[in-house]
Amino acid sequence: MTTALQIIEIFAGTNPEGEPVVERLQVKVNEDDSVQLVRSPAFIKGIASGDTIKVDREDPDKPGFELIKRSGNLAVRVFCRGSSTELSDKLTPQLEKLGGELDLESPRLLVYSIHVSCGFAEIEKILNSACDGANSVWYYGNVYDAVDGQTPLNWWQDLLKPE
Repeated sequence: MTTALQIIEIFAGTNPEGEPVVERLQVKVNEDDSVQLVRSPAFIKGIASGDTIKVDREDPDKPGFELIKRSGNLAVRVFCRGSSTELSDKLTPQLEKLGGELDLESPRLLVYSIHVSCGFAEIEKILNSACDGANSVWYYGNVYDAVDGQTPLNWWQDLLKPE
């Protein structure tokens, strides 16, 4: 039985005025009321396309989630000062060759999902060759701790172990 896609809202942080910001995410709802992300989020850290989460509706002022299961996908966010079209034209075919997908394209933002088994070195080589650090930068959305932004989460260690 397939379920229709639904939209959920999850707290993504606060804007410069201190007001809460939510991100709308397209999901598949599972029988146990958990949801599976259809695309990687642009601003919510720690999750990627294919991950299964349970939305915490306890505190309406700060909606959150509990990560149930990782898909193995990396969320990659690319921010641009100008139009993202040229960058998308360069990056998307290269990442698609590795099995990656362009989840979101807006005038100044690109969001990709790509499986960690493609290798950090290969993914980063492609991203670094296209992003110059001044007019465009890229970040992983689910590789580093959301609080300090530097501590690796290491969730991929078990996935990449040889069997």
